Amino acid sequence: MKREHMQNKKVVILGLGYIGLPTAALLANRGYQVQGVDIQKTVVETINAGKIHIVEPDLDTFVRAAVESGNLKASLSPSEADVFIIAVPTPFSENYTPNIDFVLAATRSIVPVIKSGDIIILESTSPVGTTEKIWNIIKESGKEMENIFVAHCPERVLPGYIMKELIENDRIIGGINSNSSEKTREFYATFVQGNLLITDARTAEMAKLTENSFRDVNIAFANELSMICADLNINVSELISLANHHPRVNILKPGPGVGGHCIAVDPWFIVHSSPQHSALIKKSREVNLTKTKWVIKKIHEEVSEFKKTEGRDPVVAIWGITYKPDIDDMRESPSLEIAEELHHNGLNLVVVEPNCTEAGDLNLMNIQDAIKKADISVFLVAHRQFKNIILDEKRRILDFCGIRG
Repeated sequence: MKREHMQNKKVVILGLGYIGLPTAALLANRGYQVQGVDIQKTVVETINAGKIHIVEPDLDTFVRAAVESGNLKASLSPSEADVFIIAVPTPFSENYTPNIDFVLAATRSIVPVIKSGDIIILESTSPVGTTEKIWNIIKESGKEMENIFVAHCPERVLPGYIMKELIENDRIIGGINSNSSEKTREFYATFVQGNLLITDARTAEMAKLTENSFRDVNIAFANELSMICADLNINVSELISLANHHPRVNILKPGPGVGGHCIAVDPWFIVHSSPQHSALIKKSREVNLTKTKWVIKKIHEEVSEFKKTEGRDPVVAIWGITYKPDIDDMRESPSLEIAEELHHNGLNLVVVEPNCTEAGDLNLMNIQDAIKKADISVFLVAHRQFKNIILDEKRRILDFCGIRG
């Protein structure tokens, strides 16, 4: 698929969220005719107006330019194309069972418009075997599969740097067969500067799950250390800094848990697929979930101590409820879980979240008002806006994200 032929190629992207929309905008600005598909009417209308419904640096500029050029249009259902990219959510159900219903529904929605020569790419992080299910759905529809190409190419971008990393990062391409891998590689070669690494579909699926499980295990070690250090009256930040001076040690920073649609979810896909051999991965997930409950307990202890010494209920300020710094994404956010549980427990709670304009029933407050009102400040997310905040030394501070050293 040569660059000079891009204008003749149409791409349909199913799912216009944190991966689908940036990918759609990037491809449209590279000359592709892109149709973005989403089941939410408000999302479709927002994008067609040249606006965005998520926060990501530079994305608004890309989307506006793509829409104004006529290369990006959004709709509620797909039409014919040369390339179909599935970028829908893959959550888990009860008991942490993988749920690929959105992937299967997206596949069925494009079956009527798939033709010979089309490429179908799954970018959604998925349990091993999902790409094969896509292939089977298309095959069972009666399509001639010899010239239909199906592959998995997992996204590997970091929120906050998506537009840059879509181009620069290496990509893993796992086709259902060698022809599918090669056709998919040719497509990504038109806009990816990183290496394109060819494998089979199952290995590609497992690679993404492995990357995120590796992170989860390492974060669990840091979070477990933080709870041990609290028992032993040791500053965990100082401890980790000292330990990391060893040339072969690189301990991560602890936090209130682990969030996001990837690291907090993907390890369960491995555990579900091979429960008898994933004890470490499962235990790491449990440690990170436990850390969130531990943080809630510590906040309640501080509130109780305040009541004893001051004789009144404190105003508790929660600083940050997204799952990581400087984004608006609250998917699987432990900080949001903490704030919601404290709210439901009846604490006099205010929330400071500079990246969001609303947060359900939670009472959002600006930084300056929170500084004045808070008796107890609980730092959960290290947003850049929080790094130089000066608080009255008489106020109580709980720092669970290491922003205050």
